Amino acid sequence: MENFAYASPASLQEAFGQLSTKWGEADILAGGTDLISCMKDHLHTPKRVVNIKGIKELEGISKTDAGLRIGALVTMDELAKNADVKSMAKALSDAAAGIPSPQIRHMGTVGGDLCQRPRCWYYRQGFGLLGMKDGQSLVRMGENRYHSIFGEGPAYFVSASSLGPALIALNAKIKLQSAKGPREVAAAQFFVVPQNETTREIALHPDEILTEITIPAATVKSATYEVRQKEALDWPLAVASVALTMRGNAVASAKVVLGHVAPKPWDSADAAKAIAGKAITADNAEAAGKAAVANAKPLSQNAYKVTLARVAVKRALLDAAKQKA
Repeated sequence: MENFAYASPASLQEAFGQLSTKWGEADILAGGTDLISCMKDHLHTPKRVVNIKGIKELEGISKTDAGLRIGALVTMDELAKNADVKSMAKALSDAAAGIPSPQIRHMGTVGGDLCQRPRCWYYRQGFGLLGMKDGQSLVRMGENRYHSIFGEGPAYFVSASSLGPALIALNAKIKLQSAKGPREVAAAQFFVVPQNETTREIALHPDEILTEITIPAATVKSATYEVRQKEALDWPLAVASVALTMRGNAVASAKVVLGHVAPKPWDSADAAKAIAGKAITADNAEAAGKAAVANAKPLSQNAYKVTLARVAVKRALLDAAKQKA
């Protein structure tokens, strides 16, 4: 880890003054579960680290007539246990509770989860965000068993966010603030697929801070289902988050979003269409799962993910159906 200056502002305005318009000048510290490892591996070498943990306005979960407001410093453990989140946004509660490490659940924050860098081992070993060497993709011709099964490249890492699929399914919005003022981005537009090494995988600008998430009030049934190789200290192999608006026993409309299968959470319109207008039975959920992966393009070593994603969609739908709306 290289030397760096350290700032611990007590307000957002103080924090904005410590940031830069260029990536690499300053990094934000919250839970630190990802940033510290990136700094130790020399992937991030900021001149200044800005600790935002003392900014009280970034804390807390509150319920209003408009929906839920979740501060960026809310921990995964708080999110998983909050009664309002469980009742209004079960898919999000499921996603937070699914993180198997108690240490990460107690330290990791909502904002940190959304802004963490890819876990791709080519990126983590210094081959860049796209995993290239001599103009060729190391991912396509190398070890790719944990990489994407959707998308046309040039990025083949998978989005590491545990909360992203659920937030997109729930039509959440993400508030970003800088010294110039706030802006709001739909969760579906927050995650992006970088086209070169100079861009990022999220819509955050280097002089901005992710301050909060809002989830609109809606009568939906939702759930997240994850598939992991092992229970402890492991990343998901495939995830599905669903949000269903019901009309009696039939699905009036649906959102089905896959995780850990593409460089950004993968919104499957085909799966949503397959379940719309139908009751959630095992057969209909199975059909929706098949629709979700119909256009998958696995790499040489990760075709197994197609099956896992299909099963995750089916089980998330069946789990959501049990929820009282």
